[in-house]
Amino acid sequence: MKSRGYKNLVWALIVIGFMAGFGWMISSRIQQSATKKSGNRVVAPVPVEVAEIQKGSIKLKRTFSGELEAWAELVVAPKVAGRVERVFVNIADRVKRDQVVAELDDDEYVQAIAQAKADLAVARANLSEARSALEIANREFKRTESLRNRGITAASDFDVASQNILARQSQLDVAKAQLQRAESSLEIANIRLGYTKVRATWSDGSKQRVVAERYVDEGQTVAANVPLLLIVELDPIVGVVYVTEKDYTRLKPGQQVMLSMEAYPGEQYLGRITRVAPVFNKSSRQARIEMTIDNPQQHLKPGMFIRATIVLDQVSDAIIVPARAVTLRNDRRGVFIVSEDGRSVNWREVEVGIHDGDRIQLLGQGLRGRVVTLGQQLVKDGTDITIPAEQYKQGADHKKETDQ
Repeated sequence: MKSRGYKNLVWALIVIGFMAGFGWMISSRIQQSATKKSGNRVVAPVPVEVAEIQKGSIKLKRTFSGELEAWAELVVAPKVAGRVERVFVNIADRVKRDQVVAELDDDEYVQAIAQAKADLAVARANLSEARSALEIANREFKRTESLRNRGITAASDFDVASQNILARQSQLDVAKAQLQRAESSLEIANIRLGYTKVRATWSDGSKQRVVAERYVDEGQTVAANVPLLLIVELDPIVGVVYVTEKDYTRLKPGQQVMLSMEAYPGEQYLGRITRVAPVFNKSSRQARIEMTIDNPQQHLKPGMFIRATIVLDQVSDAIIVPARAVTLRNDRRGVFIVSEDGRSVNWREVEVGIHDGDRIQLLGQGLRGRVVTLGQQLVKDGTDITIPAEQYKQGADHKKETDQ
């Protein structure tokens, strides 16, 4: 019995050893097919993600923050002092060009017109009197001249008559000047009376604007040139941003701008650059850029915060890869290009061009195929790789064929 148990144990050990050796052989072959020797070390292929090198259009964009301003602002102020009797408009009211928007107390100016009219009447009477006196002096001069020619009157009487004509002519000239002054005073009084009706007058832009601010109420006494209202032009409206020297040289009048704002999420508005400041602010070292945006519905209001996206440059036939494909090696930029058989990578130093979001332009010739986008930190020039996504796809395709 002991001999039989001993034999069974021996056979069991032989079977176990055979199975262990067979397993080791299978494992070695699998490992050899999936690895390679590098010196004295065995290195497994590095799993990576890849993307195709593409050709197409790419744009260099910049987004600047700024705000909206009114296309035009008009501060309405009276040209004369007085008490505000009526204000005909309020905030958000529409105002037409040359519309009367306020009235001042005009009693004083009406009285000034009455006085000017009286002064004008006196001046006209004085002029009439001066003309009559001149006519009388002329007749007296002719009579004296006739008597002198006949030797009846003395030469001194003739001289007095001549001087009298000159004096009466001077009085007539003075009366004419006084009449002109009186007429001018009346005209001024009428103009000042007209100033008591305060009008919103502008020359450029549309015929209608909007009241943005109201500074006074009825009953207040105001001095000349004190603001009563602020009236603005909202269509078009102006967007203002400030840029640094880096982007300044790429901006020109006429460039398109896409604007977005927090007030209307998801909406975009098209504008164009209209003015580029020729100087930089000394404190901020930035230049003012103005853009005009059509605003027919007047949804956009001065003071709103905006984000203005401007295309600074564009290449129509660029070599493009995902931005994460570009990596640094020894302070040099480059990409890992996948070999044609998809089993290894080669390091290729590159120069980058336009960066547009998660895409970047590569500068250079002969760039094609695929680049590594994930796992670059584990590889170097010549490293073997494996692409799990492709293995998964191949496995899925094989399973699909098997199921069919």
